[in-house]
Amino acid sequence: MQKLSHIDNGKQFDWSLSSEDYAKYRDIYPAEFYQKLIGLGLCVKGQSVLDLGTGTGVLPRNMYQFGAKFVGADISENQIKQAIKLSKSSGLDIDYVVTSAETFDFPDKTFDVVTACQCFMYFDKSIALPKIHRVLKENGHFVILFMAWLPFEDEIAKTSEDMVLKYNPAWTGGGLRRYELEAPEWLGDMFEVANTITYDIKVPFTRETWHGRIKACRGIGASSLSSEEIAAWEREHKSYMESLPETFDILHYATVMDLRAK
Repeated sequence: MQKLSHIDNGKQFDWSLSSEDYAKYRDIYPAEFYQKLIGLGLCVKGQSVLDLGTGTGVLPRNMYQFGAKFVGADISENQIKQAIKLSKSSGLDIDYVVTSAETFDFPDKTFDVVTACQCFMYFDKSIALPKIHRVLKENGHFVILFMAWLPFEDEIAKTSEDMVLKYNPAWTGGGLRRYELEAPEWLGDMFEVANTITYDIKVPFTRETWHGRIKACRGIGASSLSSEEIAAWEREHKSYMESLPETFDILHYATVMDLRAK
C-alpha cells in the first residue's frame, strides 16, 4: 500500500490490487499517442529508454516496434509480473525491474530517454529528479506523458466518475479540465523544456472495456475499498453500462512535456 498526502486525501492505495484488470483494460492509448513521441525523435531505434512507473509495460510494449531498447521499472511486483507475461507472450525482448522512481539504481549516463507515463504525480521529485538526471546521457530527454478523460465534456465519463466518488469520495483522480503546460518551477539547473504538446483525443471503448477501465482506476481497483464495496460499485456501474450503446468514444485530453537534460 502507498499513502501520499496529495493523492486521494492521504487515503491508501495499491496498484498491485488491480494488476490483472490493469493488464486487461488499461492498454488504451491510440496510435496517435505514441506517434507524438516518434515525431519528437524519442524512443526510436538506437536509443535506450527507461520507463519509470511502467505498470504492465504499456509504453514499452506498444513502442517496441520503433526499435528502442526499453527497461521498464515499477514499484509493484504484481504489475511487473503482468508486464513480463504480456511481453513474453508477444515475443518482445523488454527488461523489467521492480523498483521505484526514488530507488532505481543504474550507472550514470545509461539512457538516452527516461519516460514517465501517467505516474509522475506519485514521484518524490526531490529524490527522483536528480536520479533521472544522473542516468541520462548528455542532452538526454525526460518525457512526462499524461492522458485523462474530460468529465465536464463527456457525459459517460462524468457519470462513471460520479459513481467512483459515490463509493470512494476521497478519490482525487477525477475532475480534469484542459490546462496549458508551463515550465515547472522544479526544473532547477537540471532540465530545460524542449517541447510541450497538448491535444484532444477520442478513445474507443466497448461497454466491457470502459467498465474494466474504470474498475482498474485508483479509485476502485487500486483503492482500499472492501471487496463488498467494490462489488456494489460494480453492480451499479454494470447496470449503467447496459443503458449505453455497445461501442462509444470517450473524449480525453493528452499532454507531453519533453525536458532536455542540461
